[in-house]
Amino acid sequence: MFIFSNFLMAIAHILEVILTIFYWLILIRALISWVNPDPYNPVVQFLEKATEWVLSPIRRMLPHNLRMGLDLSPLIAFLAIMFLKSFVVKTLADIALRMR
Repeated sequence: MFIFSNFLMAIAHILEVILTIFYWLILIRALISWVNPDPYNPVVQFLEKATEWVLSPIRRMLPHNLRMGLDLSPLIAFLAIMFLKSFVVKTLADIALRMR
């Protein structure tokens, strides 16, 4: 059983790293959007392509009266990432530890 335990622990660590990287990508995109970046800049294009698949569905789900000219989708994405890190990653790690 220790092999499956190690496998689950590895998945938990990889998922935590992926979520952390994604958190930083969204944060950098949100900060760059405040300065009206050049849309043809390769960094800006990468950030948009890497994060838009998550942010656009959140924007569509938000009611129009909540938007108030602000894009709240990064904030909701941050909350979702924090939930996934504190629930899914920790649950996988706890299951892995109990299997040893």
